Amino acid sequence: MPSNPSHTFARSLVAVGIGAAVTASLSAPALAEGPKRLDVASTFSTQNFLGEGAVHLSEELEKATGGEVSLRVHEPGDLVPAFEVFNSVSSGAIQAGWDWIGYWAGTVPITNLYGALPFGPTPEAFMSWMWADEGTELLQKAYDPYGVKVLPCFISPQETGGWYNKEINKPEDFQGLSMRISGLGAKVLNKLGASTQLVPGGEIYLALERGRVDATEFSVPQVDAAMGFDEVAEYYYFPGWHQSASWFSLLINQQVWDQYSDERKAQFETACRSTLQWAMAEAPPEQVRTIHELEEKGVKVRRFPDEVISALQDAWVEVRQEEMQNNPAFKEAYESLMKHVQLIDEWYELQALPAPKAIQGESQPTPVKGEGDA
Repeated sequence: MPSNPSHTFARSLVAVGIGAAVTASLSAPALAEGPKRLDVASTFSTQNFLGEGAVHLSEELEKATGGEVSLRVHEPGDLVPAFEVFNSVSSGAIQAGWDWIGYWAGTVPITNLYGALPFGPTPEAFMSWMWADEGTELLQKAYDPYGVKVLPCFISPQETGGWYNKEINKPEDFQGLSMRISGLGAKVLNKLGASTQLVPGGEIYLALERGRVDATEFSVPQVDAAMGFDEVAEYYYFPGWHQSASWFSLLINQQVWDQYSDERKAQFETACRSTLQWAMAEAPPEQVRTIHELEEKGVKVRRFPDEVISALQDAWVEVRQEEMQNNPAFKEAYESLMKHVQLIDEWYELQALPAPKAIQGESQPTPVKGEGDA
């Protein structure tokens, strides 16, 4: 019995289709996986904790990708000036950068909140909002117009109140003070009569030594000590009211990022989160060890008097109101962050326990003394 012509025709179509698909698959180029090595312009020396974060991220990325992708981290200024990293990533002049997020507030004002938020939440609460709520999403939305992918991979603990060459006993002591500080903290101090400026990290020592500034903040004790600030300043103040947590990130040009597959992008995020965990575990105890070493070298560790803290808070309320009125993106992010922090605070308040009772002869932590303490 002869074959049904319609069936024969259908089988022919299937055969042709399969053959065409095989031919196409053999001739099509492999899916692009993006660069196997990214050149990263760091805003920090890899010899200190902040720049070391980029090196650690590269190691974690190599593990996550089985050695197929790595970062080549360049020292500040090797590829582009430190304060040009964001614009250079945006334009495609460089593939990637490692930064402190707050450096770009002049271009993207919302980064003030991520870089240095006065009287803000703990690093743990900030980290939770960034990765378990909409913190990263809001930041990325602000970066999208500039063609920059952002991965917040590193957070440092609350910074110090800074290095001073005179005592701060009352709010009026800020009048006429020249201080290296940026962002929202600078705006707060301006309200109290200080003059502020942003000096690159590598130039701060000379600025203090030569009297270009009377005071500076930069980072946590571990980093400050490595910078040698104890050699050119006498007083080391706490708390770091201006910067409760500091975010650092990997910036990647969006066109470069888009070359990677979804699997590769996920590996970048895995390495990023691993680096974040490392930073949060590594940093806190090392800061106290460093403070003790600085005290042994003669540094006068002080706490700002309550009167000064209160004046700083009042000035911050003014600055915050201005920012929320003038910057809708800041208002959205700040309100989102505070709503998230409230949930966390409520949880810990319910779980609060008294301090452990000491066993006779057991050593107890010694609090940092303020000027008014006995």
